Amino acid sequence: MERAPLFEDVADAPEGGLAHWVYASDSVRLRVAHWRCEGGRGTVLMLPGRTEYVEKYGPAAGEFAKAGFAMAAIDWRGQGLADRMLADRMGGHVLEFRDFQKDLVAMLQTAAQLDLPRPWHVLGHSMGGCIALRALIEGLDVASCAFSSPMWGIQMSPTLRPMAWSLSWMARQVALDHIYAPGTSGASYPNAVGFDGNMLTCDRDQFNWMARQVDAHPELGLGGPSLRWLNEALRECKGLSVLESPKLPCLTVLGTDERIVDPDAIRARMADWPQGELLMIENGRHETMMETAERRSRVFDAFRDHFAAHS
Repeated sequence: MERAPLFEDVADAPEGGLAHWVYASDSVRLRVAHWRCEGGRGTVLMLPGRTEYVEKYGPAAGEFAKAGFAMAAIDWRGQGLADRMLADRMGGHVLEFRDFQKDLVAMLQTAAQLDLPRPWHVLGHSMGGCIALRALIEGLDVASCAFSSPMWGIQMSPTLRPMAWSLSWMARQVALDHIYAPGTSGASYPNAVGFDGNMLTCDRDQFNWMARQVDAHPELGLGGPSLRWLNEALRECKGLSVLESPKLPCLTVLGTDERIVDPDAIRARMADWPQGELLMIENGRHETMMETAERRSRVFDAFRDHFAAHS
């Protein structure tokens, strides 16, 4: 595997991390990073959300290393340093949501080639939680799973939802599905909005850290979703909503101040998940792993205990 860049100056990660270029079955180039550690208790497969990149999970690698877990993370197609899907590099786009499953297969193959310690556990944040759920339902071979603010539905007002469906569908029919969804632009969210009123975190330092990453390496940045991404995401969430959860130990973390994904969809699924637990983080926003120090500690303690109990 060819070595890929890993921006350690902004990753705030343990020493010794490496990144590689890998290829999905349709030849899209992706980036997979991994961090080993002493202990060899297993590996956490970190599946990031939309707009994200492996450096954002450098601190998470350090948190899991405390309990002896290695960690791997991926740049999905269309974001990070992976191949972008549009000439406008800031447009968040995917042709089919199913394509992300090809990326996940490439990540798993890479983890196997690197001989990352087993058992493996999957942790999906936001969009990564949607991708992980599909894979788990279809038989992803892991010992347990965990989710942070999983995108099992997209939060929007009842009046906007029909419009989102119709507009995103119509854009596909007239080949305008590459344009940005209404209310979004090519700006990277933490770099375009101020801390006050942001939907990601209550911790100013964590928010500013996310903005500094893209300031230092603009090639990591990504703007709003395209209308096609929106249509594909709505269709995938709807399709998953009628499928049973896998019989696998599961821990899901959700902030009570979630404003991006649909909390009702998360609560509904976790209420019926065999061996499932829902941990609510009081006043937490979308980035529960990048919240205030006290909330971060609670989240990572819970994740470490969950993975350890099933290793």
